[in-house]
Formats: sequence, C-alpha cells, structure tokens
Amino acid sequence: MSRTIVHDQDIVAGRGHYITGSVFSKDGTTIGYRQLGRGPGVVVLHGAMESAQSHMQLADALASDFTVYLPDRRGRGTSGPSGKDHGIQQDVEDMDAVLTKTGAHAVVGVSSGAIVSLQAALTLPAIRKAAIFEPPLLVNRSATTAWLRRFDEEIARGDVAAALITGMKATEMGPAMLNLMPRWLLERLTTMMLASEDKKASDGDVTMRMLAPTLHDDFQLVIEMDGALETFRGLRADVLLLGGSKSPAYLKAALDALENVLPQVRRVEFPGLGHEATGNVDRRGQPELVAKELRQFFAERQSLAGGTQP
Repeated sequence: MSRTIVHDQDIVAGRGHYITGSVFSKDGTTIGYRQLGRGPGVVVLHGAMESAQSHMQLADALASDFTVYLPDRRGRGTSGPSGKDHGIQQDVEDMDAVLTKTGAHAVVGVSSGAIVSLQAALTLPAIRKAAIFEPPLLVNRSATTAWLRRFDEEIARGDVAAALITGMKATEMGPAMLNLMPRWLLERLTTMMLASEDKKASDGDVTMRMLAPTLHDDFQLVIEMDGALETFRGLRADVLLLGGSKSPAYLKAALDALENVLPQVRRVEFPGLGHEATGNVDRRGQPELVAKELRQFFAERQSLAGGTQP
C-alpha cells in the first residue's frame, strides 16, 4: 500500500499557483508531483528529457476544469532514483501510487511517458481515460542496443554533450541540420547550450544536464516494450491518440498500429506540430491547442462496448 506525505509548498506558476506533494511507490521510492487547478483529477506523465515542469503550461490551460497532477518520473526533479533494476513494472507502480493518492481516473502520457501510461491503463482499473501522445513503440523495426552502449559510455566519462547527440540521432529528434553538421560541431554547440542553460537556471529548475543520465531508462523502456503492441488489444479504457504532422515517421507508425489494435480509440493529429507539441512554449510546444483536445476528451462520457454513453 502506498504511503503519502502531505503537501508541503505553495508556489507561483504561470497564471496561478501549484502545490507540491509526494507519495511512496510500492518499493518505497518517493514520487514527487506538482498539483494545480480544480475539478476531476488528470495525471500528466512527461517523456524523455523532461520533468514535471515541462508541462506546466499545459496544466495551466487545463486547470480551470481539472485538478492536474504532474509527477516527476524517477531520477527527475523531486522524485527518488530509478535504481539499476528499473523497468516498466516500477513505472506502473509509481503511476498506481499517484492514482491511489489523488483519486484520478484520467491520464495523459507523453512519449516514453505514453508507453508507461498505456501499460498502466492495461493493468490498472483506476484508469478510465488515457490520452496518449506519440509513444515510441517500435513497429516493423528491431530494437538495437549499440547506441545505448555508446550513450552509457559517454555519460560515464562525463561527456554529456556527446551523449545527448547520440540520443538525438538514435531517436531521430532535433532539427534537420542534425544530420548535415559534423558531429564535433554539434557537440560544441550542445556544450555551449548546456552551459547557457546552467547559467540561467533558477533554484528548483531541472536542466538538460541533470536529465541527460535518465535517457538510459527511457531507451531501456523502449527496448523492454519491443513487441508489446498486441497486448494492448486488452486495454479497456477510452484512448485518445495524439500526434504531430511533423513528427518522425516511426512515431506515426506507432500511432497507426495502436489505432488498429485498441478497442476504444479516437485519434487527432496537430498540423504543423512535432514531438514537442505538448510542452511549454519555450520548448516549441503549443499547450493551449493540445489542452483544447484534452478538455473535450476528458469531458466525454466513458464509452461502453457499443459506443459512447449517453
């Protein structure tokens, strides 16, 4: 059974305030979260190279209609470390602890957080509605660990810039110039960017340098869930699939495949947006646009076997 710690801080965020809280997961790891808004509970689970603060503007946009909970996944922000045996089971247990504490029945999962949210919706009856944004499930391609080994070696020797370039190339993220510029120049520019962010960071900010080591867990999660697509046929929650028209092809392929296997599903594509769509504006997100679709989805009555409840 999960244990809880009372909310301990009241902080200004965007247009309003948020409070912080935490809960102990099944193995005793602390999972911290931010909370804002009022109404039915919605848990927003961030993706790779993100933390709870990455979706504060999305939460602000939903806060007039919902109580939004923004957990830090393990190894990020106010949550405890992931540990050497970390995997999807621990991620689901963390979600279970947050849902038990908050009483929420709706989740939003982004990228690797969307994989966690899918698995949680499959196994946790508390989840009735799940909005899933571009989970990196591998379809018609095999998982490889070669780039993960290189990434781990670069992190181990403290070469964060090189590790981030390895990660961006492996996941096909970043601007088009990523494949045109020589690696030494990319690493130099990334080093400058990291230094600039470190200099500007305020107390409590979770920087890219801090987040970089957690990419290992996200990469490992994708590898662990390779071949899991068919299991989601058993998912009974209502699902809204979300994606951007400018996102990598393999993410669109994952949404295509999920659309074919999920029993209760609707899909929305955001024209002109990419994998950053759910994030804060300074990270090229369009949170107000995403919130509009989420608000409609969560306001709908849950579907029954034959359609939507009247």
